[in-house]
Amino acid sequence: MQVTIQLPADILAALSEQWENVPRRSLEAVAVEGYRSGALTEAQVRRLLELDTRFQVHALLKEHRVPLQYTTADLEDDLASHRDLGILPSR
Repeated sequence: MQVTIQLPADILAALSEQWENVPRRSLEAVAVEGYRSGALTEAQVRRLLELDTRFQVHALLKEHRVPLQYTTADLEDDLASHRDLGILPSR
């Protein structure tokens, strides 16, 4: 799906003074708000913005002062991955 927004010329000009790439920043705004509201997952934000790593998503969210939604299940998954990689000892 493609979404198009029309901006009045004065608003586009104002945004262009602050943002180098208005279409990209608009897409980032959608992604950040989608994550903040719980509508999008971290993986969906990454895919939407075509970011290479989850750490890039984390940096974007930090830039916009959006806390990570890191659950106990996420922690358990990370710990299991670290154990599988030998970073942490097995239980």
